[in-house]
Amino acid sequence: MSLHLAILFAGTALDRLVGDPDWLWRRLPHPVVLFGKAVDGLDVALNRSELSEARRRRNGFVAAAILVAGAAAIGVALSLLFALAGPVGWGLEIVILAVFLAQKSLVDHVRAVADALGREGLAGGRRAVAMIVGRDPDALDEAGVCRAAIESLAENASDGVVAPFLWYLVFGLPGLLAYKAVNTADSMIGHLNARYRAFGFASARLDDLMNWPAARLTAVLFALAAGLHARRVAVAGTVLDIARRDAPQHRSPNAGWPEAAVAAALDLSLGGPRRYGELVVEAPMLHPDGRREAGVADIAVAIALFATMANLILASAAILAVAAWAAGA
Repeated sequence: MSLHLAILFAGTALDRLVGDPDWLWRRLPHPVVLFGKAVDGLDVALNRSELSEARRRRNGFVAAAILVAGAAAIGVALSLLFALAGPVGWGLEIVILAVFLAQKSLVDHVRAVADALGREGLAGGRRAVAMIVGRDPDALDEAGVCRAAIESLAENASDGVVAPFLWYLVFGLPGLLAYKAVNTADSMIGHLNARYRAFGFASARLDDLMNWPAARLTAVLFALAAGLHARRVAVAGTVLDIARRDAPQHRSPNAGWPEAAVAAALDLSLGGPRRYGELVVEAPMLHPDGRREAGVADIAVAIALFATMANLILASAAILAVAAWAAGA
């Protein structure tokens, strides 16, 4: 157990320092890309247009089961191989864990939005935010660009950092890889359009289930970070109260928790209607009493809160590792 927790700490620290180096992934396929190819293959084989909607929905459950079983089996095989390889195997497991976390890369992408707004104005900010959100950037003013970047930071703090951390903590590499396979599938086929409403149903619901604990823990971590920044415990309680009140209004059972917590921590009103091409999605406001006029300074504060939250995660991993070592586990 102490070795497992030491690897968790080292992998989290490595991701914090290095992130996803572009030079590496220009030469090698990122593991998420490989998961994407598997999802594409299942889509082509099991989601044929001539099949009935009921059949495509059943096939979606089959596809989700194949993805989870396959990813978990790879995780088991790698765990056994790394255990036999000793320190070399431990190092490889640390690298794999770091690859599937997104602390540094998330901050880099969100900071790029603020930098682009500062250098190139609204046009640059729109181009930068289009890299991290799916909504129509041309429909966003500067405040909208800033809110979109902050919302992306909040949501991805949960499914890009806290969730993979938790799944590795509890289930090791099999849990981590199974989670990332499902999360990738949800991003590709978990859509409410004609092609994927039936086939992607199972992947979308499974992703909701697997992200349920992480979303709520992320809200708690953001609340603690806000309290630490304000040096007032009461601030953390207020942030959590607003998150509990507003998160259930979000159309996602999970995304509303970290987004509402960040909204409260920054005293911003996030959410609201958003445009995806020709489609306008009506969404409720999170912390509606907050400001709508977000700016570059708010992105900086959101990044600072995320950094504090990441420090809390890293410290937790260190404490768990030391406690397990002291207990001889």
